[in-house]
Amino acid sequence: MMGRGVVTALTLLSLLLLWRETAAIEVPQDLKQPPTIIKQSVKDYIVDPRDNIIIECEAKGTPVPTFSWRRNGKFFNIGKDPRVTMRKRSGTLEVGFRSGGRPEDYEGEYQCFASNDYGVALSNKILLRVSKAPLWPKEVLEPMVVSEGSPLVLPCNPPPGLPPPFTFWMNSAMTPIPQDKRVSMGLNGDLYFSNVLAHDAHTDYSCNARFLFTHTIQQKNPFTLKVHTSRKVAESTPTFLSPSGSESSKMVLRDEQLLLECIAAGLPTPTIKWFKKGGDLPGRKVKFENYNKTLKIVSVSEEDAGEYVCMANNHLGSIRHSIFVQVKAAPYWLDKPTNLVLAPDENGRLVCRANGNPKPTIQWLINGQPLESSLPNPSRHVLGDTIIFRSVQMGTSAVYQCNASNEHGYLLANAFVSVLDMPPRMLGPKNQLIKVIENNRTLLDCPFFGSPLPELRWFKNGQGSGLDGGQYRAHINGTLEIKRARTEDEGTYTCVANSILGTAENQVRLEVKEKTRIVRAPEHRSAVRGSTVRFDCKVTSDPSLSVTVAWTKDDKPLHMGWRLRKDEESLTIPNVNEGDEGTYMCTVKSEIDQDSASARLTVLDRPDPPMDLDLSDPAARSVRLTWIPGNDHRSPVTQFLVQFEEDHWEPGVWRDLFTYPGDLNSVILQLVPFVNYQFRVIAINAVGRSEPSRPSPRYKTSGAAPDSIPRGLRGWGSRKDNMEITWEPLLDLERNGANLHYSVWWRRKDSGDEWNNVTTVGSKHVVHNTETYVPYEIKIQARNEFGPGPESNMVIGYSGEDKPTDSPTDLRVSKVDSTKANVHWKPVDMNSVLGEFKEYRLYYWRESSLVPGLTFTKERKTKGFFSTAADPTGILSDLVPFSQYKMFMVVANSRYESPPSNTVAFSTKEGVPDAPRFFRINRRSFDTLHLEWDKPLEPNGMLIGYQLKYQTVNGSRVGRPILETFLPNVTDFTLRLPDRSARYKFYLSALTQVGAGEVFAEESPHFANEAYMDQVDIATQGWFIGLMCAIALIILILLIVCFIKRSRGGKYPVRDKKDLPLDPVDHKDQDGSFDYHSDEDNKPLQGSQTSLDGNVKESDDSLVDYGEGGDGQFNEDGSFIGQYTVKKDKDETEGNESSEATSPVNAIYSLA
Repeated sequence: MMGRGVVTALTLLSLLLLWRETAAIEVPQDLKQPPTIIKQSVKDYIVDPRDNIIIECEAKGTPVPTFSWRRNGKFFNIGKDPRVTMRKRSGTLEVGFRSGGRPEDYEGEYQCFASNDYGVALSNKILLRVSKAPLWPKEVLEPMVVSEGSPLVLPCNPPPGLPPPFTFWMNSAMTPIPQDKRVSMGLNGDLYFSNVLAHDAHTDYSCNARFLFTHTIQQKNPFTLKVHTSRKVAESTPTFLSPSGSESSKMVLRDEQLLLECIAAGLPTPTIKWFKKGGDLPGRKVKFENYNKTLKIVSVSEEDAGEYVCMANNHLGSIRHSIFVQVKAAPYWLDKPTNLVLAPDENGRLVCRANGNPKPTIQWLINGQPLESSLPNPSRHVLGDTIIFRSVQMGTSAVYQCNASNEHGYLLANAFVSVLDMPPRMLGPKNQLIKVIENNRTLLDCPFFGSPLPELRWFKNGQGSGLDGGQYRAHINGTLEIKRARTEDEGTYTCVANSILGTAENQVRLEVKEKTRIVRAPEHRSAVRGSTVRFDCKVTSDPSLSVTVAWTKDDKPLHMGWRLRKDEESLTIPNVNEGDEGTYMCTVKSEIDQDSASARLTVLDRPDPPMDLDLSDPAARSVRLTWIPGNDHRSPVTQFLVQFEEDHWEPGVWRDLFTYPGDLNSVILQLVPFVNYQFRVIAINAVGRSEPSRPSPRYKTSGAAPDSIPRGLRGWGSRKDNMEITWEPLLDLERNGANLHYSVWWRRKDSGDEWNNVTTVGSKHVVHNTETYVPYEIKIQARNEFGPGPESNMVIGYSGEDKPTDSPTDLRVSKVDSTKANVHWKPVDMNSVLGEFKEYRLYYWRESSLVPGLTFTKERKTKGFFSTAADPTGILSDLVPFSQYKMFMVVANSRYESPPSNTVAFSTKEGVPDAPRFFRINRRSFDTLHLEWDKPLEPNGMLIGYQLKYQTVNGSRVGRPILETFLPNVTDFTLRLPDRSARYKFYLSALTQVGAGEVFAEESPHFANEAYMDQVDIATQGWFIGLMCAIALIILILLIVCFIKRSRGGKYPVRDKKDLPLDPVDHKDQDGSFDYHSDEDNKPLQGSQTSLDGNVKESDDSLVDYGEGGDGQFNEDGSFIGQYTVKKDKDETEGNESSEATSPVNAIYSLA
């Protein structure tokens, strides 16, 4: 027998280890099945005595289950109690008390049984208790008398309610007792004082208990606290008020909340710190409350057990308390039994595994009865926490209960075993269309049923083998998981369930869509009141999906009125106000997904004006101003500006007094005496200034002697025999009192005389009959009716000045060059200056230029030299070269000058000339440049010619420089260009004997090449060539006619020309230099032209001015061939002097 038992146990163990996992399967409701509890009341059920009692119990099964109840372990006959009813098709009980009865009579332990032909299911054991709110016991509380600095505990001891009440402390005005690091309530409801202060003395410390179910508050009789005060309160080291001793213990259940408390006494108030021995505090779960006196750990686990230490310390010492925490556990599931559906002759198992501390015991029941007391079943074997079923047969269906319990609680689970014989069937809708978002995890459901359990396989588009692995995962419940849906995953999926009893299939069509998302989300905005705000909400989505965009404000739908505007991508809020402030959320929805984004709108505005200005702490020169800040409108106040107005000097005018930081609302104003003030305050934030507050009451400061000294004290003479003493009068707010006047003292410096004194209300006093320019010592003092102010420092003033009597002598120059000269003179006796010596003042002017004919404007200039040397000298600079100068010198004091010295004439030497007055470059033809210039305004000497340097330029590269020189009477030059496309840089300067002067630089025009190209283009046109040929033919005919007429001996008249009465040649000096006359004098003679080599053609009728240059053509009698026209003025022809062909009109004149 023993050997057979061992073999049986080994066989069961093998079956247990090799068992095929069976998923929990939902049995269709139309199939026969045992009952299942689907709803029940909580295990610890507390009810409100004012309401009916409802104990829930709902179950499902086929056929529909019937219900019965046990109360306190015995059958509860519902029919015998008229107050108890059971709801139809339900096991829920309802106990009513309309006809009387006490809810307390129904307290107890209830359990529901749901039964049908295939088994019995059980609910938990429900402990029903009625909520209680007992009254506080009447008691007479003696006054609590303590010394200042001592600790104190006011006990609460609330009545035991069900559930326990929430306690709190208040005074008679129903205001909470302020709690802080020193005063706080413990977990037991007591009020702890680490040390008592004098202001803790009150008569109305009252503990209150609030009962949750009845919503009532009960109040304990108030405590009266009396505090004995002393001049000096003794400090004390920390001691613990709670808990007592050096260590304690605490037990807590797993998953519950752990609360550890340490409250210490001491003066100063101790600080509490926590740590755990042998490890760190669990940072994610731990919280410190009640000013660090309470340590809270949420959802306790076994690793939270250990020794926790709280330490209280102040500067006198520290104390510690250890709390040993044990973590126990009511039973909790490791493997909860689930329903089991088997086909005949199949094998299965029920597993019931639970853990706890202490370890729970497992008990199996069948249909509510202990398994040991049921009929034996050869196909069922119990192996600890597992029941093994082998070769089950029809008719053996039942409900099994597993009860896991220890001293801290229990777990009860129902699991039925249903034996069915059913071919595969699909439970879901046929040919379902599923739309999913790209890259999302996708589940294709295919609920099925069959007994024995069918094998399910998935196929895509009717092809290939089953889908499982890689991108796909087939779950045992029939669901196909696609880890990341992609476009290529679209198609028709077929699920096929197959067993020995048949086959069933269903199809699901999958469409993969682009994600709907917000690509430009709204951003947080801070807007000034009255401005416009725009929130963006740009969306992208799958084109085949329609989307809607909705806006909410503070989680409420936003209605678009006349002011708000919404378009496809934004929300616009014009003229924002405070009502617009809030959180705006944009939500975009499609039929399968949605996205949302939110942003907060903060409306900023100028602050409201401060209110309730109050004056306190008055003093002689100060007062405290206090105000209540107005609303800052979400923009913090950065400054408060205090302004004042006084009603005597400038009534109604507000002036700034002080600016204070925005976190102050009470300041001491420093004031001046004898002013009747009123104040107002302006708040300032980032948006702007508030309106001024209403004015404060007036406050008048008492008078005092002046604090200030008059500024700007000086003495000076307006005449040679007086001295004016002047100063700036005190400001209105510096008077400090009425009847302001000034005391002025003066005496001659270093004389030892007594002080002269005068009192005046003005700001000036004149001392008469003084000697000329004598130093005086001066001081001043302000006075009013309250007394004198401080005296000023002594200043030195002078009486009036007179004209200097002596002049500088022996004025002369030396080392004269082109622009400067050294000046020498003999000084005067300083006593003759008769005033403050300022300078030796030199007057000089340009008398004439040494350049013949050069005109200029005479201008007298001055230059000062401050020197007290015995042999003074100075340098006179910025002179014009090659000029005749004159000068004389005077000595000057502050008001007068002396008679002039001797007058000196001198001449400056020749220098280099200024730049030419102008320099122009013109193009006369394609291959020539014509250069013109004019003489310098200031030649600074005798001009001997001009120097022209030029070179080709091409970007940063330059060609070899070429130098040309010209006589002084040459002012133009024609340059023939070897390369028509080249550009040139020209440098022109005038020359004197000293050297070359300032250079005038120019480049050939930028447009020259373009103009040249334009002309070439025109010349290649056919119409232009034809036109030129026609003109040439006409000219040829006219010339032939002319020639025939002349060959016959005919002559044509020459038209008279008006000659200007100018000299036929230029005037030159003997050395060949050019005489320097005015501009008109230097114009060339009409009808003559200066050649490039400087030679002058003296003919008045040269054809160079009219044709292409060269010699004119003469007839045998010396007359000209063509009649020439009047020559244009030079100014009209500058820049346009290219040669022209002889006009045909002139030839026609010749025929006349």
